[in-house]
Amino acid sequence: MRYATYRKLDGTTTWGVERDGRLINLGPSGAAVAATLKDAISAGALGVDDDGHVGADSVAIDDVEFLPPVDPDKILCIGVNYKTHQEETGRLDQKAPTVFTRFSDTQMGHGQPAVRPNSTTQFDYEGELALVIGEPAYRVSEADAWDVVAGYSVYNDFSVRDWQKASSQWTPGKNFPNTGAFGPFFVPACDIVDVDAMTLETRVNGETRQSASLSDLVFTIPQIIAFVTGFTALAPGDVIVTGTPGGVGMFMSPPGLLEHGDVVDVEISGVGTLTNMVVQE
Repeated sequence: MRYATYRKLDGTTTWGVERDGRLINLGPSGAAVAATLKDAISAGALGVDDDGHVGADSVAIDDVEFLPPVDPDKILCIGVNYKTHQEETGRLDQKAPTVFTRFSDTQMGHGQPAVRPNSTTQFDYEGELALVIGEPAYRVSEADAWDVVAGYSVYNDFSVRDWQKASSQWTPGKNFPNTGAFGPFFVPACDIVDVDAMTLETRVNGETRQSASLSDLVFTIPQIIAFVTGFTALAPGDVIVTGTPGGVGMFMSPPGLLEHGDVVDVEISGVGTLTNMVVQE
């Protein structure tokens, strides 16, 4: 199953399940499964009587505005977590995951513009797999880590490199408005048989820039969850963004940084394709 949060043409915001190119409304204005997708994840309501909702109102995917699937309280991003990205950045032999934060109000959905700030000449892409947490998680062991993963989505951690590299702390370069692309779909963990078999590809104007297997993660998903929950408690709907492969624009020769009008696709097998066009602020 693939779930999404979206805005209909009449301005109503809701969420639903995708069937044959349409979204069946499971929000309060439809089948009333839960107020939001985040609430449904927290309540364990996904997949319950999905077949019984076929008669609920639905809308074609092309007739909605996709929003981020969930509105997290916490977004924790893992830096340089593929060997190819470590090599191109020169950040080798890390002993623990590099963690930085992204604010929820910087996010946008599939099809919404990625805004290139006027204060930068170094706007870049980072295609990544996002984990959505499904239950309260604090000091979770690696052995139990999969139990707290509700499911997966696609993320593009658009980065303002000059602000990111201005100091040792990356937060400024990762939190400009409309730079955290998220979606379009949330796929429950039970629908993904083998995470390591999933592939990630990022394309700019149709040109493949990043291509990797999720098995190439330096710190595995259980290791990431154990580390992150070792210092902060996570709640249902919180998001961990797991890292980007080599091939970002900053380290191409010549650099392949983003300009107004560029279209960036991030595709993860079994989850979907996230597309955003770059627009100048």
